Parts: sequence; structure tokens; C-alpha cells
Amino acid sequence: MNHKIINLLGLAQRAGKLTSGDFIVEKSIKKRDAKLVFLAIDTASNNEKKYKELTTACGVPVIQVLTKEQLGQAIGKEMRAVVAVEDDGFARAMQRELTIED
Repeated sequence: MNHKIINLLGLAQRAGKLTSGDFIVEKSIKKRDAKLVFLAIDTASNNEKKYKELTTACGVPVIQVLTKEQLGQAIGKEMRAVVAVEDDGFARAMQRELTIED
């Protein structure tokens, strides 16, 4: 279902174009380095609210399609609630893929 997104997240991680984890992603959004944010569908409601407000304020698209476990596995790490893509090309490819799947 989301195999291409998972593969793209893995590629972005290996290319060094992705950050993950609460503090680092928040910093990336505030510095306007983040081009796209993935927020886990099973994240805590307070974190969901925080990131939706922050991404809206900074003009960064946020997508919720994977679980924390899936996000972590996609990038070769433990569970992750939030991941930021810091490359325009990867961000566009992921958004395009999600549009196709809808």
C-alpha cells in the first residue's frame, strides 16, 4: 500500500536528506529546512497538535500515512513519531506518490 513511500523514505535517509526525532525535527521545521513532515498516525494527540500547528505556522506540508513502527522501519531505526524530509526532490516525489495512491 505505502511501499513506494517507505522506499523513498529509506532512500532519503541513506542520502542524508532526512531527520527524525522530536527535537531535531522541530528544529528543522523552525529553520525552514524541512520540506515535508511525516507524522505517525498513532502519535500522541498532544504531539499531533504541536506538529500540525508548527507546520502550519511555518508553511510545511504534513502527512499522516504510516504508524510509528512503519516510519522507524522505513528509515532503519526504532519507532519514530515524526520525520522531516529536507530535500525538495524527495518531498515532491513523496507527495506525487501519495496523490497517485489516493
